[in-house]
Amino acid sequence: MIINGVFEGGGVKGIALAGGVSAAMEQGLVFNEVAGTSSGSIVAAFLAAGYTGEEMKELILRAPFKSFMQRSPIFNTKIIGPAARLLIKKGLYAGEALEYWVEQQLAAKGIRTFGDLKPNQLRVIASDITQGKLLILPDDIAQYGIDPLKFSIAKAVRMSTSIPYFFDPVRIRRKIKSFGKATPFTEQFYYIVDGGLLSNYPLWVFDKDTDRDEIIPVIGFQLVGKSDTHTRKIKGPITMLEALFGTMLSAHDERYIEQKNRFRTVKIPTLGVGNTQFNLSKEKSMLLYESGFKASNEYFDKWSAEIYEENYTKYVLD
Repeated sequence: MIINGVFEGGGVKGIALAGGVSAAMEQGLVFNEVAGTSSGSIVAAFLAAGYTGEEMKELILRAPFKSFMQRSPIFNTKIIGPAARLLIKKGLYAGEALEYWVEQQLAAKGIRTFGDLKPNQLRVIASDITQGKLLILPDDIAQYGIDPLKFSIAKAVRMSTSIPYFFDPVRIRRKIKSFGKATPFTEQFYYIVDGGLLSNYPLWVFDKDTDRDEIIPVIGFQLVGKSDTHTRKIKGPITMLEALFGTMLSAHDERYIEQKNRFRTVKIPTLGVGNTQFNLSKEKSMLLYESGFKASNEYFDKWSAEIYEENYTKYVLD
């Protein structure tokens, strides 16, 4: 049985999504097309490249998460350094290391650009904060004069995972036609950040495909748990920004989900782990993976294509 998969963003909690994928595969389900936001885009990209859930688990366990928090020594001076970096770079850390890591894992499967995949096999959600709009990649990258088929999947994933103020935004130079006053440097770019800013759980992305002769079930994998509601410690402007974005990520799509999409959502408990807990132990990571595996198993034990189609017709098409 083939399904389309949608993966919610959740920072370092993405290994729980890999557990969900593993259980689905063990139940005989085959992922056809996939979409994701933030860490969910990493899982979606690896899945599209041919990785299994078990293989993804091993990749994530070996991932050098601490090295993803890169910044020049000049910006490591207490208080002044991070503040200066935020002012100049628009983020506390660079995102190149994460992009390079994703690029390496995809290259191991012979995948680099969206042109290496089947049409619509992978969709990555990002946010253009310059124009205030959501992007579905690769198709929407054409708006910037870039060929979608030649666009780097790792670059798209970096865009989707660029948590505002935590990682640098990805900049795309604007084509400016000016015959007078020079355009300031800061106004010469579009700034692209985490897709969770506008949709952290893009379950809707496949709903426009309902004109197909065959309804392919769309199953979403959502990260839920104590981290969504725990009291956040706010000590200054940086921690306030992190709390603001963390709250938005966990609550942005919740009403939408509860009203019409419960029947097609695997809810995975995240055991109180926060999005940016990059010092997560291997033991805690394994607990997250097992949490995703268990939640997915329990969901698909009760699932059938017939029940899905009945609910889809009732809640989505009506």
